[in-house]
Amino acid sequence: MTQEALKRQVSSLPNEPGVYQYYNEAGEIIYVGKAKDLKKRVSSYFRKQVDSRKTRNLVNSIHALKHIVVPTESDALILENTLIKEHQPKYNILLRDDKTYPWICIKKERFPRVFATRKVIQDGSAYFGPFTNAKTVRVLLELINELYPLRTCHYDLSAAQVASEKYKVCLEYHIGNCLAPCVGKQTTTHYEEAITHIRAILQGRFKQVNEAFKKEMTAAAETLQFEHAQKIKVKIEALKHYQAKSAVVSAKINAVDVCTIVSDEQTAFVNFLQLAYGSIIRFHSLTLKKKLAESDEELLRVAVVELRRRFSSTSKEIILPFAIDLGEDVRVTVPQKGEKKQLLSLSIRNAKQARIEQLKQIKLTDPEQHSQRVMEQMQRDLRLTKPPFHIECFDNSNIQGSDPVAACVVFRNGKPSKKEYRHYGIKTVDGPDDFASMEEVVYRRYKRLLAEGTPLPQLVVIDGGKGQLSAALKSFDVLGIRGKVAILGIAKRLEELYFPDDPIPLYLDKRSETLRIVQQLRNEAHRFGIRLHRNKRSKGATSSALENIPGIGEKTSIQLLKKFKSVKRIKATSQEDLTALLGPAKAKIIVKYLRRDTP
Repeated sequence: MTQEALKRQVSSLPNEPGVYQYYNEAGEIIYVGKAKDLKKRVSSYFRKQVDSRKTRNLVNSIHALKHIVVPTESDALILENTLIKEHQPKYNILLRDDKTYPWICIKKERFPRVFATRKVIQDGSAYFGPFTNAKTVRVLLELINELYPLRTCHYDLSAAQVASEKYKVCLEYHIGNCLAPCVGKQTTTHYEEAITHIRAILQGRFKQVNEAFKKEMTAAAETLQFEHAQKIKVKIEALKHYQAKSAVVSAKINAVDVCTIVSDEQTAFVNFLQLAYGSIIRFHSLTLKKKLAESDEELLRVAVVELRRRFSSTSKEIILPFAIDLGEDVRVTVPQKGEKKQLLSLSIRNAKQARIEQLKQIKLTDPEQHSQRVMEQMQRDLRLTKPPFHIECFDNSNIQGSDPVAACVVFRNGKPSKKEYRHYGIKTVDGPDDFASMEEVVYRRYKRLLAEGTPLPQLVVIDGGKGQLSAALKSFDVLGIRGKVAILGIAKRLEELYFPDDPIPLYLDKRSETLRIVQQLRNEAHRFGIRLHRNKRSKGATSSALENIPGIGEKTSIQLLKKFKSVKRIKATSQEDLTALLGPAKAKIIVKYLRRDTP
């Protein structure tokens, strides 16, 4: 891929957190980086002047670029760490094991210990994290120890060992940090209740813990134990500021693949995530061109088989958005909630992002193809018989019935054609009657086009609801073009679209390109109409101010405005200049009238 092609790809990156990978010509990963803003960070590599020789060498070696979007910057940091350890890229600093991010472990044992560790051991213990900041782990463990007195010793507290009375209470018991389960002073039921609350805190489920604390705080306040109540309040505030574990990785999920698909009529975008030991070790996006209108199920089956073969995946489980048959050797999971559902959502998000980026690339490199695709999408969304390459939109403008005007704007291939915009002064309607004004303007517009033999638009948009649409249809009926030209109305309140003879409006996705273009049409017609209305009111007010002068008529007023543009400038003009333009008699009248209040 050339540097220009890389720059075009960079221009379509999202402004979101994520991880990027650079590949050399041999297809090897040479650099992995994380970013709070992918577009801004990656763009910095392709500036005219880079910071160092090492960076220049890296940029010169880049042949391809891949990226993955993640929920937060912390997730990006964790994923970057995992990928660097997995691939050991040439230009990255190697990360040694002692720099692995910390986890919080709830040990699988009777009276479980809770502690920080950098090693995840598959022994049935519960691990939460990883955390990008060791300070966060330390503060969290201090909070847990303050909330719930737990044992820190390494004794074997089996029922037989405790019953043998071989242990004695230690200092931790005497200072209140432990309730001495080693000598039977604390039951397993009471201890497990605390562990249940700790699990809830580490998983971000605070409701249960908060309710228990609030109940305890209220009870303390009612018994006048205000100091204890204040301590509980501090604990509640601390819980509010704690963020739950990373959404990117989970120690409970080991050796699974995740694959999702997003498609349109022509293309499907597949995202593949590969996990090992609870971490994402590989991600890849694949684009498939449809040949025979294949279903998502057919395409995903082909993609899964190819991607697992390409990356030599031996995972026995694969997470998919819907069930497909992959044989007996692979277990397909379609999660509805929990951590696996979060991973599925992350993969879907990246598949959608791949589609958005390709559409941006098409828009930059092939505007005609982009326009064709958008018009075809509008045809499907608006149930039209043909793509609307030529669209016209009408809007009325008046204030309390004064100076009513209308505007017609024209879009070709989804873009404004400003040379074809037209203003209309309302001629046959007295007072503020939007429906009658719309009927007049639509009739005048298409009567002229028909008389001139000019091609009619494929779509007409009326700014307004059912009333304005019905008024426009009256003109369509008179001119005999109903059914030949598609027409719809857009109401402003909920952006609902109304069609002829259909009382139920159409609601489009707020992010759809079709609705965006219809809104742009409406806004442009409104802007264009308002401009004429303001000019007309301004000129009318100025003209009437001059015509109110005794002995000065419309012709003289127009002559003055053409010369001086405003009443203020006329007032500031000397009597000699006015005399040269109008003669001494009219000049004297105007100066006397306009300066009558001047001392």
